[in-house]
Amino acid sequence: MWQTLTSSMSDLIDSDGFRTNVAVVLMRADEVFLGRRTGGRGWQFPQGGVRVGETPEQALYRELDEEIGVAGSSLELIGQTAGWLRYRLPPRYIRRNQRPVCIGQKQRWFLLRPKRGDVTFDFGRTSEPEFDHAKSSTSSGPCTRARSRSLAPSPSRRGRPPYLPGGGR
Repeated sequence: MWQTLTSSMSDLIDSDGFRTNVAVVLMRADEVFLGRRTGGRGWQFPQGGVRVGETPEQALYRELDEEIGVAGSSLELIGQTAGWLRYRLPPRYIRRNQRPVCIGQKQRWFLLRPKRGDVTFDFGRTSEPEFDHAKSSTSSGPCTRARSRSLAPSPSRRGRPPYLPGGGR
């Protein structure tokens, strides 16, 4: 069922062409973490591909360590999406010269919070850091900006919570 890219990447691409991915909302009180893409190319939540042989939970903690230098032992898992959320890439981003062809991503979203107080971020854990700056936003801030850009949940997700407390499946 699973295929791997033939390049140096080891992310999972499913038989429908979707890259398996995890995304993280790190929350403290009513604020969420946003990382600025290195070079100032926008703000986003930590996220990344699930590698061959990894569970989504293992990928979640690896991505947090690599991208923001936060150990999983300092965080508490609050919830996760019940299943995979899929989206298609715009045609200009599809790399048709790679096999298998990746047409989009399927993501499992996780909600975490620090076990105690603040966490310290270290963006220099890899030779090519994903982020170079952090900021906090109210928990509704990213959603408000997304709505203002006319992004909406897929019809299959409309009216359903983005995550289920306790990691319901």
